[in-house]
Amino acid sequence: MYMPINQWAEDDRPREKFLLKGKAALSDSELLAILIGSGTRNESAVQLCQRILASSNHNLTILSKLSIAQLMQFKGIGEAKAITIAAALELGRRRRVEEAVVLEKITSSKDVFELMQPIIGELAHEEFWVIYLNNANKIIYKSQISKGGITGTLVDSRVIFKIAFEYNATALILLHNHPSGKLQASQADITLTKNLQQASKSLEIQILDHIIITENHYFSFADEGIL
Repeated sequence: MYMPINQWAEDDRPREKFLLKGKAALSDSELLAILIGSGTRNESAVQLCQRILASSNHNLTILSKLSIAQLMQFKGIGEAKAITIAAALELGRRRRVEEAVVLEKITSSKDVFELMQPIIGELAHEEFWVIYLNNANKIIYKSQISKGGITGTLVDSRVIFKIAFEYNATALILLHNHPSGKLQASQADITLTKNLQQASKSLEIQILDHIIITENHYFSFADEGIL
């Protein structure tokens, strides 16, 4: 039977529970319920949020991809509540980016994944980026080289090496995302990597890796012995 949140035991109400037990004690649906504030006549805010989360397989990353219009398809979610949910999820994504930026030195392909996944791992289109490093493998600069469609993007080697000279980089890490989620290097990926690697030798710039990033995983040319 439906019971409004204000009739629940005090330590079961999301806001009160947050104050009494701390944020870690709350479920995702309870945290979302605090954001939207109220439910409908027949459904509490927590129940409504449980339904929203269930539609996204209880995955916040999937939920973050819903548009405002899609969120508003749920009865009880108007434009203001939809924007509030979307804004909170975007803040969470930006926090992940800021945490990754704290990393100064690249020691493994996993470091690159953790740095770049929040930036390109969940995009619906493909982007090609380069991380520029000094001789201690510390990050000097990272740059989006190109942006394309679902299946590919064009890469201009002149742009890559021009930036390398501007920042006095001695090493590069190439990376791009696969919106399809496919963790496999295409022949075009391999050819591009080898061409850039050949060009970099005469410039005394080392290409350390080329990493393909998806939503949850990555593929490293260096780890797989392709470089």
